[in-house]
Amino acid sequence: MEQIISMSGLGKVYINGRLQVEALKNLTLSIGRGELLSIMGPSGSGKSTLMNIIGCLDRLTTGSYMLDDVDISGMNDNELARIRNRKIGFVFQSFNLLPKKTALQNVELPMIYAGTGKSHRRKKAVDALERVGLSDRMAHRPNELSGGQKQRVAIARALVNNPSIVLADEPTGNLDSVSGEEVMEVFQGLNKEGVTILVVTHEREIAEHTNRIISFRDGYLIKDETVDNPLDAIAEKKKRLEQSKAVIMEAGEND
Repeated sequence: MEQIISMSGLGKVYINGRLQVEALKNLTLSIGRGELLSIMGPSGSGKSTLMNIIGCLDRLTTGSYMLDDVDISGMNDNELARIRNRKIGFVFQSFNLLPKKTALQNVELPMIYAGTGKSHRRKKAVDALERVGLSDRMAHRPNELSGGQKQRVAIARALVNNPSIVLADEPTGNLDSVSGEEVMEVFQGLNKEGVTILVVTHEREIAEHTNRIISFRDGYLIKDETVDNPLDAIAEKKKRLEQSKAVIMEAGEND
């Protein structure tokens, strides 16, 4: 499999006065193009630092990092910003949607910053919302959408500039289980199209929707496991629906 991310001997040290904190220690990691992968670990384990480095929001201290055949290791802040805008799509736990903008306008925003022409960005935004199943919600503002729909808008926004990789930081953290399942259904569908997706989560059940789980503790990668039979979000949704129907029928019989 072609590698989209390759890290070797990567370390990250934060300095606070006389205190030095090693957030990542001698990390060697490869991620293939088209993978759907999750990153787990307790608070302070290093997973957020890793995501920040992968997303070019922070710089490594030691080692090397190649992203999509580009050497990130020695880049300055301006160079990182250019790589970030061209190659990374972000999805956040809190959605980060502008409340006065419609779903379509929110999805258009990255292309406005990139200087994309109005007609072209409108078409791309429409296409992205259709990919996440929101063709009937384009004119709705965030307060008119459910939590799961807001997150799908955020996913569409992350896709519009055709990034090399999508980074999702606790994308189901603010959602109920049904909405979380819907979001993972979208990710699984996009991954089948070839989109590379990394999901940071503290929920094992969410991680088991991915094909690979990487676990961190105290700055070290402690486990890298393949998920042989990932949970199928569509099948899980059908199972929940059948269980709900069974409960309603049982309640009716008992009346």
